[in-house]
Amino acid sequence: MKPIQTESTLQTLLRQFQDCRHQTEQICAPLTPEDHVPQPMVDVSPPKWHLAHTTWFFEQFLLGPFNPDYRVYDTDFAYLFNSYYNNAGKRILRPNRGLMSRPPVQEVLNYRSHVTQAVTDFISSSSTAARALEILTLGIHHEQQHQELLVYDIKYILGHQPTFPVYGEAFGLHAEKQEFNWVPMEEGIYSIGYQGDGFCYDNELARHRVFLEPYRIANKLVTNGEYMEFIASGAYSDFNLWHADGWDFLKVNQLTAPLYWHQQDGQWLQYTLNGLVPVDPTAPVQHVSFYEAFAFAEWQGKRLPTEFEWEAAADQFSWGQVWEWTGSAYLPYPGFHKAPGALGEYNGKFMVNQQVLRGASVATAADHSRNSYRNFFAPPSRWIFSGIRLADSL
Repeated sequence: MKPIQTESTLQTLLRQFQDCRHQTEQICAPLTPEDHVPQPMVDVSPPKWHLAHTTWFFEQFLLGPFNPDYRVYDTDFAYLFNSYYNNAGKRILRPNRGLMSRPPVQEVLNYRSHVTQAVTDFISSSSTAARALEILTLGIHHEQQHQELLVYDIKYILGHQPTFPVYGEAFGLHAEKQEFNWVPMEEGIYSIGYQGDGFCYDNELARHRVFLEPYRIANKLVTNGEYMEFIASGAYSDFNLWHADGWDFLKVNQLTAPLYWHQQDGQWLQYTLNGLVPVDPTAPVQHVSFYEAFAFAEWQGKRLPTEFEWEAAADQFSWGQVWEWTGSAYLPYPGFHKAPGALGEYNGKFMVNQQVLRGASVATAADHSRNSYRNFFAPPSRWIFSGIRLADSL
């Protein structure tokens, strides 16, 4: 993506930047200062860390390289809030993010204000380089990714407290009311990957062709009610349904239901950001790992779609409540090129031991979803907003 430097482009981009920064802080607004610090598992980062890391990103990759007048807010923050960019220097170990009681939350918010104002002043100047605008655009989308991770992590932090505290009514799921149907897809050659003049990540490129055998894909997601039947059938005790790796994961972690589900007096309850409530059988099942999604498909005598099947059919069904596991490993497309330097670490180095999810979720930023978007997580991941759509070969 190559932004055109016009006055209207600059103002639009600046407004998007400011809105994005505000939205991150709004997500954290219902939290207490104490809520910003815990890290109950390695994959969950403290909200305070997200607030600081997304700020460091603009400081490290935009202000530092392009604004010679900028002075770093605190020289320790690069070490504290770098995530995985080896090219950007040393950093604390990921499991130790929750050990940082300092800097306090207010200092992190001051840091955010400092960098937000510095970016605003810099972009408002008439001499902003085109490459700087590209980095600003990437930084906005990077922060939108972290907004979604923030919601995941906040839910995990609150959902593992004994009182099941209420965050608010945001980010809830609703029933998919359409009647179930299969969407048939003909065999043929389909174009896959991003096409257009807007922003996309490098892992969505290059656009290329794939041949697909005839298949059909469900027009709605698997529901909680259907998943309850899966549980009641004894599926969590039937090794025949599971990958060997998934069966080991299930046994080691003693799983019997999706994350946040609790059975009390014969009734299934689930923790939502609005507290502990009865499971709605009509809503899509959420917080299942790839292993569970695969096993459910096996139990149904169906399968998960490949990411190419999903993208080819995406215009023919509704999506966006939960990310949908696919049967595709996360691999580079033909023609994929990794960018030089630290920003080349953004996607390419994770193309191993990950599974692709497609779609979006209720926590995805409004302008951050598209049918070519390739999300990816490790197969055991359950704290993400993930669900299941079935497919079948014809």
